[in-house]
Amino acid sequence: MSTETGAVSGSETSRIHNIGYRPYDGARLGRGYARRSLYSQSLRGSFGLGRSAKSKVLPMLLFGVMCMIAAIIVAVSISIPGSTALQIKYTSYAIYLQAVIGLFLAAQAPQSVSRDLRFKSMPLYFSRPIERVDYVVAKLAAMASALFILTGAPLVILYAGALLGKFDFVEQTKWFGQGMVSVALLSVLFAGLGLVMAALTPRRGFGVAAVIAVLTISYGAVSTVQAIAWQTGSAGAIEWLGLFSPITLIDGVQTAFLGAGSAFPGGEGPGAGTGVVYLIVVLALVAGSYAVLMRRYRKVGL
Repeated sequence: MSTETGAVSGSETSRIHNIGYRPYDGARLGRGYARRSLYSQSLRGSFGLGRSAKSKVLPMLLFGVMCMIAAIIVAVSISIPGSTALQIKYTSYAIYLQAVIGLFLAAQAPQSVSRDLRFKSMPLYFSRPIERVDYVVAKLAAMASALFILTGAPLVILYAGALLGKFDFVEQTKWFGQGMVSVALLSVLFAGLGLVMAALTPRRGFGVAAVIAVLTISYGAVSTVQAIAWQTGSAGAIEWLGLFSPITLIDGVQTAFLGAGSAFPGGEGPGAGTGVVYLIVVLALVAGSYAVLMRRYRKVGL
């Protein structure tokens, strides 16, 4: 009697309920699709797309400022009687508007990586067919692309305005190409440095402050020391001092290899020999940023 009661009791407590779950029988898209999706989502997020309206205000405002100033320069250049060129060089535009670029990077780099760290969502990324290198490459590529759009769009406006103003086509095309190469290099360098600073802390505020410090304080310190060197007759030290700030590194590379005018005191930038050192330092910083990010996500990935 007890055995029969136990059997009835066991059958009543061991029921299988069909609640409608179905196995996934679609195509497995793999790492490539996941990497592209992460890149696309990160790039759109840099401009607030797919996020709240509040998140769109700052990036779109900064993008508008970059483009509006370019349009004003075109209008002024065309309106000057006898003018045969724009009032600013393509390679100088990003240098003059570095504060806007730095603010954009300081706001968007932490948004790209700090939230994943703060909300501990990295294990969710790596539980899918995506590896640490995919995450780092996608984030770097997305931030570099966002900066390239921010810095490249004004150059397109300048170039289009120059052609509408009937300025020399060959010269403008050459200078425009030099400018695009310059901002592409700037975008990769700034993206790497910005993401490294932002990834060191899950606190977005700390990430913003770190990015601003690296870009602004370093440039202010280098510019001050360069000015002192110029005033004291130590002009030879100016080009070497430019190695210690991201924006002066870009200035030096484009002066040495792209025919740009230098923003250094006295307008004397590095020659081809010193320019090779500048280029090596830039490439080393980009590679170092990638290595630091890989090491950082090795620790937080699980």
